[in-house]
Amino acid sequence: MSNRETVTLLLVDDTEWFGATLEVALMTMPDVKVVRAESGVQAWSLLEQHAVAAIVTDLHMADMDGFELIERVRGTAATVAIPIIVVSADSSADAQWRARRLGANSFFVKPCSPAAVRWKLEELLDASHLRDS
Repeated sequence: MSNRETVTLLLVDDTEWFGATLEVALMTMPDVKVVRAESGVQAWSLLEQHAVAAIVTDLHMADMDGFELIERVRGTAATVAIPIIVVSADSSADAQWRARRLGANSFFVKPCSPAAVRWKLEELLDASHLRDS
């Protein structure tokens, strides 16, 4: 990802501790700025205001959950191609299936390694960059 302009990542999680831990891991990526939201509604508002290279989202949040956020992102022309990683405490097969069916690129069950999420994000951003070239 080096030799590229700074990209913005959107981190959506209502759990302060995990959100902060993941934010620290993502901020170590080169040329990356992290913007945080605590709900799907706040995330959608940020997406309308900022160009975002990727989204890392929880599923179960107040106002608008991660499922609805994924559905909106995939249903909107301006955001349809943004890579989405789900990081959720919901380990049910149904949640994983539903997130993938709606368009999530990857799914991690909490607690998970922030480094693993970062590696997956780097892979998705590199693939996205190559596709856009």
